Amino acid sequence: MGEIENLVMPPYRPYAFVTYRSEENALKAHAQLNGQTLHCGENLVTLYLSYVESVTCEEEEAPQPLPEGLVLVEDFVSPEEEALLLAAVDWSVSDDVTAEKALKHRRVKHYGFEFRYDNNNVDKDKPLPTGIPVECRPVLERCVKNGHINTVPDQLTVNQYESGQGIPPHVDTHSAFEDTILSLSLGAKTVMEFRHPDGRVVNVMLPGQSLLVMKGESRYLWSHGITPRKFDMVPACDPQCPPHTTCDLGAHNNLTLIKRGTRTSFTFRKIRHEPCCCAFPSACDSQGARSAPLTSAPSPPSIPRCHADAALLEEEYVHRVYNAIACHFSSTRHSPWPRVCHFLSSLSPGSVLADVGCGNGKYLGVNPEVIAMGCDRSSTLVQICAERGFQVFVSDALSVPLQTAACDACISIAVIHHFSTQERRLAAVRELVRLLKPGGRALIYVWAFEQEFNQQKSKYLKDYNKEHAGNHSPSNNTTEDSQEPKGDRNADVSQVTDGRLSVHTNRTAFSSRDLLVPWHLKDGKTPRRQAGGERGESQGGKKEKRTEKSNNVSDNSSLNGLGSNKESHSGSYGNPDGLRSEQENSPAPVFHRYYHVFQQGELEQLCALVDGVEVQSSYHDQGNWCVILEKR
Repeated sequence: MGEIENLVMPPYRPYAFVTYRSEENALKAHAQLNGQTLHCGENLVTLYLSYVESVTCEEEEAPQPLPEGLVLVEDFVSPEEEALLLAAVDWSVSDDVTAEKALKHRRVKHYGFEFRYDNNNVDKDKPLPTGIPVECRPVLERCVKNGHINTVPDQLTVNQYESGQGIPPHVDTHSAFEDTILSLSLGAKTVMEFRHPDGRVVNVMLPGQSLLVMKGESRYLWSHGITPRKFDMVPACDPQCPPHTTCDLGAHNNLTLIKRGTRTSFTFRKIRHEPCCCAFPSACDSQGARSAPLTSAPSPPSIPRCHADAALLEEEYVHRVYNAIACHFSSTRHSPWPRVCHFLSSLSPGSVLADVGCGNGKYLGVNPEVIAMGCDRSSTLVQICAERGFQVFVSDALSVPLQTAACDACISIAVIHHFSTQERRLAAVRELVRLLKPGGRALIYVWAFEQEFNQQKSKYLKDYNKEHAGNHSPSNNTTEDSQEPKGDRNADVSQVTDGRLSVHTNRTAFSSRDLLVPWHLKDGKTPRRQAGGERGESQGGKKEKRTEKSNNVSDNSSLNGLGSNKESHSGSYGNPDGLRSEQENSPAPVFHRYYHVFQQGELEQLCALVDGVEVQSSYHDQGNWCVILEKR
């Protein structure tokens, strides 16, 4: 196509720039390559190109500091020590001594004490027959000598990740382990994401033979995880720089891709025998937050009153929940909603569509004539989309890494009601508008408070009545999302007397606009339809097919759970570091998802606060309030 001058890969952007030495060659490349499908190994990649006049080269940013208390020590072990440690773990033998687990996303062995994924803790009175392998002793003694730890750990978890595997974001249970956690990376390098509850993200490249030390805030407050993918974006090699450049990838403008290989991590921890009294009570199960499953329900969380509270609430009751239930959630989402399909089918061929909050991607293939791309906050749902061949990436709906005015259309289906303050819901609408070209349109669906509208009950209410046909006192106020209340429709129903969120009883009328909605993680033997439509919204039309696997629970065995181990509403509301999944006969967990359900007119009023847009139409669709916006 002509001589290429440069390749620019901006960090955290789902696009790159290719510059040519002549305008003629650039135009020729755009005309001949746009929309072409390439074979990359076993995968097919479609090129979506836009022609731009120039590329702005941003100045190198100052590195974002690592989370407080986080230290990365490169080349902590020698190649000989690495080989010795890897040889000490025999994956060919499965035994009770090491409590080996074959989880969906990785293989695991435990030494000293077993970490229980059913209650996110350890049996402190039941040590395993064999402690930490003796091959680890020199490494741990060096950690003590160098001041990384004060006492020798007594628990070891070995994780083995193949290319494409990862671990969802989590915070190690406070009540289970002492402050310092050591993670030794052996084999291939990878990128680990650290995320603060306020939304800050720091990506750290972990080279082989390196030691990661987590203390204080980085251990107790920041979640850490590894996105399941086969390639990582890392700083390109610079002859003027040392071969190992640590840490924040966002500070680099010259990036490249590296293919992941097999990585084995040795995570050393010290069992805690007294309650945790750390300085982060909002994230500490010993101090009332995210407690392990209980026999009775604790108080639900408070309604957020500031940005920091909102970010914490959404992290626990939205982000982590959907990562934990992703496989089960996806198995219940098959049939696209008719009026959403009508909007998508109305788009002109070649239109660029962004599905912000795409879930399992069921709308990305509705109109094959458009260039569709999706994003979701759940890395597990994004992986499901990618496996189906869709163009997707992980992103927060408040900050989508696409250029301004890049899209002809956007859809946001059942997403904005998960933001817990008016300011954050408004910011989500503004972000959709930012993505649109002038004249572009956006379709927004949110869960409605009024589940019975114009004397028509939503399918959610009707399904309840069918299931309870034998009940002599049928409920007239049951909906998946909400129903119009008795009395004054304009009354403020968002007030909760003690300032805490209420827990919704599935398929009943909403008593407040800010609430927690249960999700029962079920196996395939349960015939009842899962309560909840599109992330909680009910929808009419054909019944969705139920094709759940026989063990949906164990499919999520390595994921974070945020629910109880009891049916209905008993149990904890925050259960951070695992999911009941290893015992097939255990009761299915219950997760609680935060929702703000919209009253009539509220969505239109929210959109009216955004400059430069016009509400083309609004309507009620089977328990949801919906608007179509046009950017002027």
